[in-house]
Amino acid sequence: MQVILKNVRLSYPSLFKATSFTGQDGKTSDPKYSATLIMDREDNAADIKKLEKAIDAMVKEHFKGNRKALKGVCLRDGEEKTDDDGEYKDGYGEEVMFTTASNKSRPTVVNGKKEPLTEEDGVIYAGCYVNAVISLWAQSNGFGKRINANLKAVQFVRAGDPFGEASVNVDEVFDEIEDDEDADSMMD
Repeated sequence: MQVILKNVRLSYPSLFKATSFTGQDGKTSDPKYSATLIMDREDNAADIKKLEKAIDAMVKEHFKGNRKALKGVCLRDGEEKTDDDGEYKDGYGEEVMFTTASNKSRPTVVNGKKEPLTEEDGVIYAGCYVNAVISLWAQSNGFGKRINANLKAVQFVRAGDPFGEASVNVDEVFDEIEDDEDADSMMD
């Protein structure tokens, strides 16, 4: 079941190179392309409702409507993403929901004019806003029962504040070096 999410925030993008993860059990996953899509509860209310409706339909079709039998679904509360100190990670909190989608095949990534983008273009980054096409699927295997999302396509919409640590203000952390001789003496 395909769902289109509009004007959502991009987080943890791995759109141009497949990435593997090592779990707590020490096993490494197959490499996948992936992204987390953050939806503001107010601004993206229609998309959240659309996604919830699609998940409910999948639960009804594949798990006889028994949502309690599931280990999880791809739509989650933004309050779940905290760092080791219990602080919300960039872009997350009680005012948002998010979905993580992945795919073994590289998703289509385009700009606003639907022209292909590459990593070298530097347009796509954690914190920008995108439209995304995901496809829901039901998992029922030895790893549990879940409703997951495949990432199909991503379209850049607009810039946003980048996620991650703030850049270093060199004026605050470095002294000015007058010439090469001073630099050499600092090395001793």
